[in-house]
Amino acid sequence: MMLAYMDRAAAAAEPEDAGEAAGVAAGCAAAATDFGGLVSAMPAAVVRPASAEDVASAIRAAARTAGLTVAARGNGHSVAGQATAEGGLVLDMRALALSRRPQMQLVGGCPGGGGGGVDGPFFADVPGGALWEEVLHWGVKTHGLAPASWTDYLRLTVGGTLSNGGVSGQSFRYGPQVSNVAELEVVTGDGECRVCSPSCHPDLFFAVLGGLGQFGVITRARIPLRRAPARVRWARAVYASFAEYAADAEWLVTRGPGAAAFDYVEGFAFANSDDPVNGWPAVPIPGGARFDPALLPPGAGPVLYCLEVALNRYPDDEDKAAEEAVRRMMAPLKHVRGLEFAADVGYVEFLSRVNRVEEEARRNGSWDAPHPWLNLFVSARDIADFDRSVIKGMLADGIDGPMLIYPMLKSQWDPNTSVALPEGEIFYLVALLRFCRAGGPAVDELVAQNGAILRACRANGYDHKAYFPSYRGEAEWARHFGAARWRRFVERKARYDPLAILAPGQKIFPRAPATSVAVQL
Repeated sequence: MMLAYMDRAAAAAEPEDAGEAAGVAAGCAAAATDFGGLVSAMPAAVVRPASAEDVASAIRAAARTAGLTVAARGNGHSVAGQATAEGGLVLDMRALALSRRPQMQLVGGCPGGGGGGVDGPFFADVPGGALWEEVLHWGVKTHGLAPASWTDYLRLTVGGTLSNGGVSGQSFRYGPQVSNVAELEVVTGDGECRVCSPSCHPDLFFAVLGGLGQFGVITRARIPLRRAPARVRWARAVYASFAEYAADAEWLVTRGPGAAAFDYVEGFAFANSDDPVNGWPAVPIPGGARFDPALLPPGAGPVLYCLEVALNRYPDDEDKAAEEAVRRMMAPLKHVRGLEFAADVGYVEFLSRVNRVEEEARRNGSWDAPHPWLNLFVSARDIADFDRSVIKGMLADGIDGPMLIYPMLKSQWDPNTSVALPEGEIFYLVALLRFCRAGGPAVDELVAQNGAILRACRANGYDHKAYFPSYRGEAEWARHFGAARWRRFVERKARYDPLAILAPGQKIFPRAPATSVAVQL
């Protein structure tokens, strides 16, 4: 294990090596913030663990030091400081992934497991700090196998998404990533390393899944695998009416067993304009046809909607079979005729599609700017009114980034996990993924608008939950979880992290901060 920084004041006063001190300071500065760029919380040290035992040692050291906390940091993509530890220890979980050789191992014929409908006999044992992108390339290229459930952006760590939920267009059919795990290796807040599953220490297993890092650090996950598709038939269709868009999207995700179904259903709202970021140009699949606004019906409003679907193809499928299947499933839909876009792409290329967004954002500088993102789960009961009051009423000109809005099914989520969901079988992910661009609104304005959206949800009585929640104070967290689930959350915290050492950046269970740290690891 490498300790990148210990006792800031002492190190600053007596640097043994100027270059090493500069590197240590840079490491701590990087760990003080995240992709959101809205919070800064300087740690006392960054720990780069090489094993689960290193993680346990760091947590035990924190337990012996009054006020010291520990946060697990993956690839730094939290947006509100959730993976920070003011004056505490930050675990660089990427170091754990890179230190394990081989990083991932194939396990065959494992009994049992909570695969969320996955019936394949193979599993991947994956370090908690591995990126999903690494899992994809390893599984497909080495074994021709892949997980069924993904996130849109794959440069997130396995432990990070499993600590929150892990959703994408596959979630309606295969469940979120927290429903696609057979076993976890977890270091709890008492510094103990435990292996847990639905049949072995199940309370810990389900507590950690969606547990916001509060109950343990995920050092390894066993992920079910299935045969990897070779290609994907990818299609998009435009709607002028939200009612028709929502009805079609919900019909697609609720088709019963035995009915032809897509493997992926998502969608987004966009401005009815030629704005290159917020409007029509964002819709066509790269390399496909041009968006022709003349095809829109008279009286189309300021906001349009795009349904996005995909059907997996396997090496033995006939070339035209997937194309015909997509055409047949889309025929009853009520989208604007002529505003359909489709392409046949490789499976890895499809899952990596957001990389193009990252590349462009890095070129224009917005990747390194703040990202005041807001992610919500909104009940289908309230989604039409949410569209009227928020999407059309507050965001009609766009947000300089994607406005995702698509349905998922609650029955695909295990109620034993720690994730808080709305009531009802169908709920929508609403993801406002803002990129701060030159000449756009000030960050403070966007943060204030996010607050206004949350207040509108409460004032209008919408059944909603924050995804990647960020609250301040017990009352807000209790409201987020609801009375029964909050009571269970508190009980689990007392059981697995009684000193409130873990994940202080979530601001759920406070521990007095340490001002000067000198610990023996």
